[in-house]
Parts: sequence; structure tokens; C-alpha cells
Amino acid sequence: MITTEFAEKFAQEWVSSWNSHDLDRILSHYTEDCEINSPFIVTLMKETSGALKGKESVRAYWAKGLQLIPDLNFELIEVLIGVDSITIYYNAVFGKHAAEVLFFDDNFKVHRSVVHYKL
Repeated sequence: MITTEFAEKFAQEWVSSWNSHDLDRILSHYTEDCEINSPFIVTLMKETSGALKGKESVRAYWAKGLQLIPDLNFELIEVLIGVDSITIYYNAVFGKHAAEVLFFDDNFKVHRSVVHYKL
């Protein structure tokens, strides 16, 4: 079970790592076989499923995103807690809100992420 303390600490570190633009730091939160689902995958990677699997595929996607948005800055709004997941609600890019549901493995690494944006 995810605790409030873990969720809040993880969310703060997650936002901080994205705002640092340090790709290795960002990826340190994820398993090697992670799966990421996002509408931006369709746009940036031309992957019609909106999904990428494996850390190296995700690395290429996020590297491209960080290059295209050099002033990327997330602002944490709220963290919601599930049994084996958290939802991070934040101000994302282009003035849009986002909610990212992160599912954790037994080692508290993210093995699946599903991102939703307010359009």
C-alpha cells in the first residue's frame, strides 16, 4: 500500500527531476521495462497507440520532448493515492493541467504511467 508520506515525497522528487531537465534523474524513477501512455507520444513519436515500452524508447521520447520544450517547468497541484499507484496532478506544458497515474512495482519503481491532459 502506498503511504501519504511516500506519495508526497515521490511527487516532489518527480516534479523536481523534471524541472532539472536531467534525463537520467527522471528515468531513475522507472523500471527497465516501463510502459508510458500519453497523447504526446502520438504527436512526437508518430506512434498511433500512444504507448511506448522499455526505458530506452521512453528515453528517446523524453529527450525529444525536453529538446522541443527547453523551458519546461511543472508545478505540483495535488497528489492522490491508490493501492499501488499515485496520481500526480500538475500544471504541465503550454498552460495545460495534467494528471499522471503512476503504477509502482514491489521496489517502488514506476512500471506503468498513464498521462491525461486537459485540452
